[in-house]
Amino acid sequence: MRVFVYFNLHKKLWSVRALEGPCKGRVIAYGKYVLLADAKGKVSQAGRERVLRENRNNVHAGIVGELAASGAAAVRELNEVGHRQRATFDGITYNPRKYDRFVYTMDTTEPFEGSRRVFLGNDRRVFAQTA
Repeated sequence: MRVFVYFNLHKKLWSVRALEGPCKGRVIAYGKYVLLADAKGKVSQAGRERVLRENRNNVHAGIVGELAASGAAAVRELNEVGHRQRATFDGITYNPRKYDRFVYTMDTTEPFEGSRRVFLGNDRRVFAQTA
């Protein structure tokens, strides 16, 4: 199922909103850990401009992808993928006051264009599979 995942500032968890099916547009789950397949960053420029104008956060950015797993299952699958495929994961981030899109957290702040797997973990950490 295709979903939009964002960090919920009130619950301090990831919110998973369905983009298709009977629950389209609704939050279908919350969790500390989420694993997405074929994921891309999505930023609403109008929402970003509102953040800059009002100096107040709102939900305008997140990761879109196929829900692969959540909770402890997401952690297990991430470990299996990393071990089996010798995959590497690089951190990605988004800050509306610095960037207009998701970027890698390396020194180069290269734009994040998408990945086969994206892991959203606790403490708002997000990692994308690069190999």
